Amino acid sequence: MPRMPKKPCSYPGCPRLTDGTYCEEHGKLVSQQYEQNGCDAKHGKRYGHNWQSIRRAYVQAHPLCERCMKAGRYVKVEEVHHIKPLADGGTNDESNLMNLCRKCHAEIHAQMGTRSHNETVYSYDGNRHA
Repeated sequence: MPRMPKKPCSYPGCPRLTDGTYCEEHGKLVSQQYEQNGCDAKHGKRYGHNWQSIRRAYVQAHPLCERCMKAGRYVKVEEVHHIKPLADGGTNDESNLMNLCRKCHAEIHAQMGTRSHNETVYSYDGNRHA
């Protein structure tokens, strides 16, 4: 069976051809940068088609930022946040989700100190729980 033609590496400015997204050199570099930023290589597997369906249904049921609503502001939801990150054993169950605007979502992650992989869990009111 014939193989698919190689395509250019997706790394900016790289002229090499590859079978995947990145050439071997840049694949390692991107993976290393991804891990340094607190992201897991399994991110794409966790947030696939199934997650999109769950997210869409949750946003329809809860169209406003939950933290802003508690403060008396009505801001449209932009992010669905896992209270306990998937990487730490959290689930996509509705009890582990909360709708946030981008500002509130960024504030929670700034308080956590990383993008994910932190044992600190935040409740709907933003208080820390171990």
